[in-house]
Amino acid sequence: MEEIIRARGHEHVSAEHSSTFEITTDDYLTPAGDCILAIDADRTPADFDPEFVAACQDSGATITVTIEAGGYTDSVTGRGDPDLEFTNERSAVGRTSEYVDDRTIVNDAEFAADGFDRDLVAALADGAEATVTISVE
Repeated sequence: MEEIIRARGHEHVSAEHSSTFEITTDDYLTPAGDCILAIDADRTPADFDPEFVAACQDSGATITVTIEAGGYTDSVTGRGDPDLEFTNERSAVGRTSEYVDDRTIVNDAEFAADGFDRDLVAALADGAEATVTISVE
């Protein structure tokens, strides 16, 4: 099962955060948002199919987030959690920790924003259109 979010990069994408990465519906980004990879998202966790959410709430689930932009692709894998809510109407956040809030879409991710391919990050910083695919097994 998968959910797809369409978003875009922004000149302030730096992808320097070491514990989270984020996709937001906000249409702006300040330099302080060093975990944000893409803005102006067309969907949020609150829009996801209930069956997809239920699959992600299995602690044994493997969740993979793949970002494509500017001809570059990178993926990060983590795990599901029974406490995942998928209720936020603004942003989706992946975490290297086990912390869960209404924005969390994956826990124990292999890496955060700072681990994404630098060519992909450069394309996002140039404002490239982005496709974010979240899949669960």
